[in-house]
Amino acid sequence: MESAREVKFPVAAGAPGSKKVQEGSKSQRRGRWRKGKAKASRLSHSMDLRTMTKSLVTLAEDNMAFFSSQGPGETARRLSAVFAGVREQALGLEPALGRLLSVAHLFDLDAETPANGYRSLVHTARCCLVHLLHKSRYVASNRRSIFFRTSHNLAELEAYLAALTQLRALAYYAQHLLATNQPGRLFFEGDERVIADFLHEYVTLHKGCFYGRCLGFQFTPAVRPFLQTVSIGLVSFGEHYKRNETGLSVTASSLFTGGRFAIDPELRGAEFERIVQNLDVHFWKTFWNLTEIQVLSSLANMASATVRVSRLLSLPPTAFEMPLTADPKVTVTISPPLAHTGPGPVLVRLISYELREGQDSEELSSLGRSEGPRSLELRSRPQQAPRSRCLVVHIHGGGFVAQTSKSHEPYLKSWAQELGAPILSIDYSLAPEAPFPRALEECFYAYCWAVKHCALLGGETEDHSDSDQKALGMMGLVQRDTALLFRDLRLGASSWLNSFLELRGHKSHLNSVPIAETMRCSVSESALAQPESPLRTDSLKGLTLPDLSLRVSSETPDTPELSLSAEARGHSTPSAVNFLLGPEDASEESEARDELSTKDRVRGVRAAFPEGFHPRRSSHDAKRMTLYSSPIVKNPFMSPLLAPDSMLQTLPPVHIVACALDPMLDDSVMFARRLRSLRQPVTLRVVEDLPHGFLSLAALCQETRQAAALCVERIRLVLNPPGPPV
Repeated sequence: MESAREVKFPVAAGAPGSKKVQEGSKSQRRGRWRKGKAKASRLSHSMDLRTMTKSLVTLAEDNMAFFSSQGPGETARRLSAVFAGVREQALGLEPALGRLLSVAHLFDLDAETPANGYRSLVHTARCCLVHLLHKSRYVASNRRSIFFRTSHNLAELEAYLAALTQLRALAYYAQHLLATNQPGRLFFEGDERVIADFLHEYVTLHKGCFYGRCLGFQFTPAVRPFLQTVSIGLVSFGEHYKRNETGLSVTASSLFTGGRFAIDPELRGAEFERIVQNLDVHFWKTFWNLTEIQVLSSLANMASATVRVSRLLSLPPTAFEMPLTADPKVTVTISPPLAHTGPGPVLVRLISYELREGQDSEELSSLGRSEGPRSLELRSRPQQAPRSRCLVVHIHGGGFVAQTSKSHEPYLKSWAQELGAPILSIDYSLAPEAPFPRALEECFYAYCWAVKHCALLGGETEDHSDSDQKALGMMGLVQRDTALLFRDLRLGASSWLNSFLELRGHKSHLNSVPIAETMRCSVSESALAQPESPLRTDSLKGLTLPDLSLRVSSETPDTPELSLSAEARGHSTPSAVNFLLGPEDASEESEARDELSTKDRVRGVRAAFPEGFHPRRSSHDAKRMTLYSSPIVKNPFMSPLLAPDSMLQTLPPVHIVACALDPMLDDSVMFARRLRSLRQPVTLRVVEDLPHGFLSLAALCQETRQAAALCVERIRLVLNPPGPPV
C-alpha cells in the first residue's frame, strides 16, 4: 500500500508540466501562478451559481477519472475520493443556495443595499466554491507535472471539501428557519424548542475546518495572513492560559511560541475549536486586551498619525446641573454612575491632532491620569489652535466586555486628523465584573460632562443673543426630544433593573461605598458583595461562549413597565415592537415562503437535511444546556432594536457602516429598516470582504483604508449635515 507521501506522476510530451512550460525561475513561475489564480477568480465571480457549479462538477469528474486510473495507491485513491466528494457536495449545495437567493432580496434595506445574513451565507459558500473551482483547474492542468505537490494539494482539497460540507449544513439550517420563522424577520422569534434544537445543532457542528487551512477564505486576500497570525497567537495563548488559573500573568511572549500551530493548520483548527467551546469569557477578555500591552500598542501607534494630545482623564463622580433645550431656565440633575458599585470616576481619553484652546488648562490637567512610565501626551506647541466647532464622542468596541480606548487609539488619531475635530473616547467599565447597566450609565454621564465642559475639550460654545440660550452652550445642538431620551436613558436602565429585582423579592439597595476606580482587570469585591439575584456577577464569571449563546428567553415572567417618561413612552411598549415588513413586502415574502417545503416546518432541525447527508460533528463534547430566561434582554437600553417607536422617533439622523461578513449585519439591516419605516433619516453602507474589526486594520491594505474612509465620510455628515436642497 502506497503511503501518503508525494507521488510524482509522469509528464506527457506537450503537457502543462513539460520542460517548455516550466522554463523560467521559481519566482517567475510563482508570479504566473498568482496571475492565473487572480484571473480564474475574476472569471469565477462573473459566473452565475448554476454555471459555476456545472464547471466545478465537470472538472471534478475529470480529475476523479484521472486519479482513479493511477493504480491502487492510497494518495491516488484519496484524490479520487475528494473530487467525488466535491462533486456530491456542489450538486447538493447549489439548489439550497438558489432557494435562499430567491427570497434574500426580501430582507434587504432597499434595492441599492443588497445585504443580509442570507446573502452573506450564500456569498461565503460561493467563495468556497470559487476556491475549489480554481484548485480543480490547477490540478487538471498540473497533475502530470513532476513539480505537482500532491500532498499539499490533497490536504488543501480535503480542507475545503470539509468547509463546503459544513456550509451546506448551514444552508439547510437557514432554509429551515425561513420555513418556520415569521414573514420578514431576520431574527427568529417562535417556538423555543426550535431555538433550543437549532443552537444545540450549531454547537455540536464541527467548525475547526474554518480555522485551519481555510481560515479567512471569504475575506479579501490582504487580510488573510493577518488572520492566520492572530489564530496562531490565539491557540498558543490558549495553551498558556489553561495552565494559569487567571490568565493575568500571560504576556505577549505567549503569542510567539506557537510554531507547531503555524506548520500544522489542521492542528490549529482543532485547537481553535476546542478553545471556542470550552474557555470562559475571561479568556477572551485577556486575549483581546493583549493589544494594549506596551510592545504591541507601541507598534500600532508607530503606524498611526502623530497627534498633539492623547490624554487619559478621570472624571470625578460629582452630580451637576444641565439646562433643558426646551426651556433653558429649567435644569436637570446629572447624577454619577451608581449601578452595582456605587459612585465612581469615569475614564475618558481626549485625542486631538492640534493642541486647542482649553486643552492645556489647569482645570483639565487636574483631571489627567498617568498611564505608567511612558506618557502618551506630546509636548505642546507655543501657539494653540482655536477651539473646534465640533467634538466627537466615541464609545469603543469590545462588546462592553474587553479593551479600552487604547486599543482603538491608532484609528482615532487618524480620525482626529482627518476630521479636524477632537475626539473623546469613553473608557467605560467592563462586564462581567461591571454588569449592565453600569457601562451605559458611565457613557451617558461622560457624554453630559463633555457637553457641559466642551470649552475645556476644544469645542466652541454657541453665541446667541438670548442670554438663556447662550447659557445653554453646546447643548443647543441637541434637539429637545433627544435630550429627553437621554434623561430617560439615565433613569430607565437602573430603575427598570431595580424594579425587576424588587418584583422577584430581591430588594435592591445601594450601600454607601467609597469612590473607587472603575473595574477592568479583576473582579471588584463591591460588585460581588451585591445581594444575590438572577443577574448576580459571580454567575457570569465562568460563562463560556456556548453559555452566552444559549441565553434565550424561555420562562420569563411578565416584564415590569420601564421607567420611561410618558412623553418618551407614548402608547407603545417593548413587547409591541414591530420587526415586520410593510404589508406589501410581507405578502410577497409570504408567497415566496410558501414555496419552501412544508415538510421543513414540522420536522426537526436535523431532519431538514436530505437523506444521506451527514455533516461533520465536533469531536469536543457539547452538553445540552438548559435554556433559561434573562429579562434583561427585553430592556430597550440593551439594544435600539428593542426600543418602542416613540423613542426611536426622537433620534437624530443615523448613519450605519456594516460589514457583509459580520455577525452584526442583520442587526444593522433590521435597525435601518425600522427607522425607515418610521420615516426617520437613516443611511446604511455595507462593505464587502472585510472582517468585523477592519478599523484596526486600516493601514493594512487598500480595502481597509477605503472602508475606514467611508466611516470618516459618514461622521462628516453628522458634523456637517447637508443643507436643504436649493
